[in-house]
Amino acid sequence: MSCFIIAEAGVNHNGQVELAHRLVEEAARSGVDAIKFQTWKTDLVLRPKTPLVEYQKRNSGVADMYELARSLELADDDFRAIKTHCDELGLMFLSTPFDELSLDFLTRELGMGLLKVPSGEVTNVPYLRAAARTGLPIILSTGMCDLEEAALPLDTMRAVWGANQPDVTILHCTTAYPTPDDDVNLRAMTTLGAHFGLPVGLSDHSEGVIAPLAAVAMGAVMIEKHFTLDRSLPGPDHMASVDPVMLRQMVAGIRTVERMLGTGEKSQRPIEAATAKAVRRSLVARADIAEGAVISADMLVALRPEDGIPARDVDKVVGQPAWRAFKAGEVLQWPASSAS
Repeated sequence: MSCFIIAEAGVNHNGQVELAHRLVEEAARSGVDAIKFQTWKTDLVLRPKTPLVEYQKRNSGVADMYELARSLELADDDFRAIKTHCDELGLMFLSTPFDELSLDFLTRELGMGLLKVPSGEVTNVPYLRAAARTGLPIILSTGMCDLEEAALPLDTMRAVWGANQPDVTILHCTTAYPTPDDDVNLRAMTTLGAHFGLPVGLSDHSEGVIAPLAAVAMGAVMIEKHFTLDRSLPGPDHMASVDPVMLRQMVAGIRTVERMLGTGEKSQRPIEAATAKAVRRSLVARADIAEGAVISADMLVALRPEDGIPARDVDKVVGQPAWRAFKAGEVLQWPASSAS
């Protein structure tokens, strides 16, 4: 199964629906499986004058998080148009809802079939119950969580699901924009998978595309990566995003890694067969060997290529009477009637 790749547009439209449509087009060109936005009603998410976190201060030009959210909020009609655009391009539309009204809009009206629970909502029990009631497959992001906190959303939603749990994919995430290399902690992804017995992936905020490629090599079934049209644009997330060229490189790299991973079976590949014959060795007479002479190890030398009795069969030859005479330098061949 191929890794599912999500291009996280997030809020990199800067509140401009025209930019959102350009992001859709670039995502479709890149070959990702889905593009994801973020949907909210500001007054249902945060209080006025909520302070900005540090990374939001660097490139947003606003006084507080409430003002920032207001400036980035898209209207329902914008999302209707974005969803239609995605459908036309054969690209899956996703958006993370940050309130229950947006959750209802995305799942009921727009028919979104896969639901992302973001890292910031893993302790929001009312939200988690509402998400679980949709019955949709869940992507659960675990930024800022230890294992106990990562269990809270799962336990909360399972209490709603009962025996009808949908598919759940759990994403390792470090909530820092951008994430320093030393804080990516890819091994935590496998820890999550082992602890919860769920498929795992990576929601990546590091710079470049190395972390997603490494995650796929480690078994990630899903990659989510922020992307932007231009990393120099104003806004909180652009500097922690890849541009369209890097996004295409990431997708191509992931697909290459998948091919490189292979089946796991250790066997000689067909492409190796000719080289194996050339670099493996045959048994060669070191000196003349008379017919009937008992062959000893010092009568033989192993030389390339492997076009006679393989050197691996030396113990089958030593101690046997020579079945015919061999000249010095001659490659030993089994007699035609041999069952070797």
